Amino acid sequence: MRVLVAEAIASEGVEALRARHEVDIRTGLSGDELRDVVGGYDALIVRSGVDVDAAMIAAGTRLQVIGRAGVGVDNVDLDAATRAGITVVNAPTGNTIAAAEHTMALLLALARRVPAADASVRRGEWSRSALEGVQLRGRTLGIIGLGKIGMAVAERARGFGMTLLGSDPYVTEEQAALRGVELVELDALLGRSDAVTVHVPLTRATTGLIGAKAIARMKPGAFVLNVARGGIVDEPALAAALRESRLGGAGIDVFENEPPAGSPLLDASNTVLTPHLGASTVEAQVAVAEEIAEQVLEVLDGRPARYAVNAPLLSAEAEQTIGPYLPLAETLGRFLAQFARAGVGTLTIELAGDLARTESGPVTAAALRGVLETSTTERVNLVNAAILAKARGISVVERKTADAGGFSAAITLRGTVSGSGRGGEVAVGGTLAGGEMRIVRLNAYRLDMAAEDRMLITRHHDRPGTIGRLGQLLGRADVNISSMHVARSAPREDALMVVSVDDDISPELEAAIRADEGVQDLWTIRLGNHR
Repeated sequence: MRVLVAEAIASEGVEALRARHEVDIRTGLSGDELRDVVGGYDALIVRSGVDVDAAMIAAGTRLQVIGRAGVGVDNVDLDAATRAGITVVNAPTGNTIAAAEHTMALLLALARRVPAADASVRRGEWSRSALEGVQLRGRTLGIIGLGKIGMAVAERARGFGMTLLGSDPYVTEEQAALRGVELVELDALLGRSDAVTVHVPLTRATTGLIGAKAIARMKPGAFVLNVARGGIVDEPALAAALRESRLGGAGIDVFENEPPAGSPLLDASNTVLTPHLGASTVEAQVAVAEEIAEQVLEVLDGRPARYAVNAPLLSAEAEQTIGPYLPLAETLGRFLAQFARAGVGTLTIELAGDLARTESGPVTAAALRGVLETSTTERVNLVNAAILAKARGISVVERKTADAGGFSAAITLRGTVSGSGRGGEVAVGGTLAGGEMRIVRLNAYRLDMAAEDRMLITRHHDRPGTIGRLGQLLGRADVNISSMHVARSAPREDALMVVSVDDDISPELEAAIRADEGVQDLWTIRLGNHR
């Protein structure tokens, strides 16, 4: 496949990609130039300088994955990518140490007035008393956002003997306490901290988070640090507080506009300003490049990427349990869509046994992909399956049960059928045995057979000779049977025959089977498991 690297990444990442795919490095292209060429690529890798907007995503008709070599993905239109079925991945751990260390560097530079002292010495001065600083030991650091970087900052600040406060709605008190952090509400953090550092993504909720109201709640003389994303700190409000000496200083690495021409912080006193250096270490650049290359390769290989930001995610713990069942869920969805032969109004996904104790989102997405791909010309994958299902009026219900019917784990899909004069519910269930996908339920019938590429199903009267006649029809058409299973509701009542065949069922053969006096209904299923 073809990979376009539109912004420079370390050579280690490029070489990892080139070992598997064709890679073009085309940096410095304008937005129009990039839109003109992106349609010829399966993967696009950017940093923060390229705006991957809806127009560029529409032009990327072949794109399977967009890789953001870094943490934030606010320069990628996630909604447009999701609608297009394009996975967006980032590299959230590669620059963790670099960003944490840079945060501490800014804090130390403010506390010990390093930039002012350097400038003073260069002017030929020796004003030690005018440059008195403060110690970090015993002071309180408030950390907004306790993700990987926030926690790494906590570890380093604890080494300086600081008291640590944290605010993060997604972290428990127990998790925070493991790093020596007291979890508090944001207002309490602002009021108690001698320094406040932000480590959250830029969203609607976090834009201007440290604004005039937040600054008014902070201690007089407190420091503000931002090594996250520009826009989280309100620059005019911060500059005003510094001018009026309500705050003691600010260490800012990221800005609303970069470069920050015209920013009021450029003229504010007691500031340490750096040009977005949080990830700018040799080690971080290599780690980020290797991490984004790994994520892109996972997607191009058809596997779920660990750091996909717009797709159902598997935790490391769940990956071993759920991963093997995703192809099964997709196959069952494909089976159900063909067996229903009409629109599915409500799709119920039931996870049983071991699967009942795991994450359901990825399994549900895989099942939806199977259901939808037989009825739409749009590309359907784990990224956009839920959106496409909702657009088609399909309601999704998830259920879990400990009873897997004698299996260690099983998946059952039930669909309410509407349209074309049909109604009621169809169901198909499956499991894994020795790594092989098995169909174990079809409506009310129990069976056990491999999920093969071509399958013929008949519902017929349970009468002597019916199966023999159907076998003869297949034989005369030179269609080879690889396996067969017969299930029935009761002796001499309705029966279901499921036959796996090596050859296609022609329309003429299908008509001949339907014409048999014992056959009530017939389905031909193509699962595509051996394409």
